[in-house]
Amino acid sequence: MPGLVRGMARTAAVVGTATATRNAVNRRQADKNVAAYSQAVQNQAPPPQQYAPPPQEYYEPPVQAQQDDVITQLERLGALKAQGLITEDEFAIQKAKLLGM
Repeated sequence: MPGLVRGMARTAAVVGTATATRNAVNRRQADKNVAAYSQAVQNQAPPPQQYAPPPQEYYEPPVQAQQDDVITQLERLGALKAQGLITEDEFAIQKAKLLGM
């Protein structure tokens, strides 16, 4: 029986040493990876100068298109109210905003 205990103790010592060695190697490799990444980031060239796009010409949509848009939004508001997703007060507030009141 003492030989068995000694054998188990020896196995535990070998396993413990192997685990400690593996952890040290992994830690050293992780440190190297961090150092290499940091070096690569520092040596990276700055992005090329970006210029603002040329200004776009804006136009006022025709009055009919604006009216259609308001009607569409009012219809959507009415549907939300009918479904119970907004209250009567919320509907009235949004309607007033759309109609410019």
